[in-house]
Amino acid sequence: MELACLDLEGVLVPEIWIAFAEKTGIEELRATTRDIPDYNVLMRQRLALLDQHNLKLDDIQAVIATLEPLPGAIDFVNWVRERFQLVILSDTFYEFSQPLMRQLGWPTLFCHRLITDESGRVVDYKLRQEDPKRASVKALHSLHYRVIAAGDSYNDTTMLGEADVGILIHAPQNVIDEFPQFRSVESLAELKVAFVEASQRDLTV
Repeated sequence: MELACLDLEGVLVPEIWIAFAEKTGIEELRATTRDIPDYNVLMRQRLALLDQHNLKLDDIQAVIATLEPLPGAIDFVNWVRERFQLVILSDTFYEFSQPLMRQLGWPTLFCHRLITDESGRVVDYKLRQEDPKRASVKALHSLHYRVIAAGDSYNDTTMLGEADVGILIHAPQNVIDEFPQFRSVESLAELKVAFVEASQRDLTV
């Protein structure tokens, strides 16, 4: 049985922190895992900026409520779910995901949790586990699934390496250059073709 594992932000939905940076005008919040490979370093930087500017979870959620999936993402998710078991493996947080996952039809999502205080200030975060995307694919392999995975950033590369087939989509040039072993595509239409070619079953585009 084949299973598809997809990253969320940058693949199916906009980058939440970039959208929040544009809303607040805080340029440093634009940094993502496309720029900073170490997720813990990136999150500590984000928490410090939130604290510095007195921004709370409600402020971020208000921006997320205005976002929509990327063009073609809903159709792509529906196409994948007709042909594969689908799991979204993301370094986002459950506290962020609901409005966007609703629009995508509630596919299964594995991600992390934020820790807030009584005032709604984000004080910490709790990772599901170490290197969670790779660990998830490894666990799925133990259940005898064949996995095709796609993502766009540094934090996706261990997932892609663990998968039977790993594909970069919408990736910046620095990630493409550093990981030439992964096929790179620029659109969800191209990703659909890549999934067809990677599958060991007959699929229709």
